[in-house]
Amino acid sequence: MAAKPAGQSSGTMFETVCQQFLSETLAQLDHIRPGVLTVARGRAISLFDQYHHLEELQALADASRELKTLLGTDYLIKPDVVVIRAAEPDSNINRNALLVDDTVALHTPLRAANGAKATLHASISCKLTIRSDRVQNTRSEALNLIRNRKGRLPHIAAVTAEPTPSRIAAIALGTGDIDCVYHFALPELVEVLKEQERETLELVETMIEGQRLRDIADLPLDLVI
Repeated sequence: MAAKPAGQSSGTMFETVCQQFLSETLAQLDHIRPGVLTVARGRAISLFDQYHHLEELQALADASRELKTLLGTDYLIKPDVVVIRAAEPDSNINRNALLVDDTVALHTPLRAANGAKATLHASISCKLTIRSDRVQNTRSEALNLIRNRKGRLPHIAAVTAEPTPSRIAAIALGTGDIDCVYHFALPELVEVLKEQERETLELVETMIEGQRLRDIADLPLDLVI
């Protein structure tokens, strides 16, 4: 029997599997949402158009101990997995008709001609299991994405393999920060709870009916909305 991987290694493996899953499935959905979407891990949000100003803020904070004390560094996050939307060349935008030139649409981040950086299309928090500290970390990252953006808000989601409904509820219930929580085996979890006649089945059904919990298969489709 293979040895059980260490906790940190298991988390990294889970992130990698989520990244690969999204890369493969989104590639099959480009007919629904045109544009170049790339899935990556370990990218700081300051690399993207909506959060590029945080890089300048960090430079100012590094030059002033007092400013750094006031601002902290909580806003400089690296989501587990990100979906990136590349800026488009004018040739693609003008493919069917002349829509943009040097006189119009000079600030939109969709145009590569504007010198725009890539857009953060989605931020995915990947948690193999859920503990109270991980819940707080996920929510804090989501709130930072909401508060510190300039421009459109990316999709903010969480993916988990946690089998305990009450722990899933700790991150799934409530609104305002995370779009939705996605379980890597939701139909199987529901089936097991039914077979065992667990009282927690009602909690899972409440989260599903309340649009707070979905299966991982729903995630790529939700990302192209």
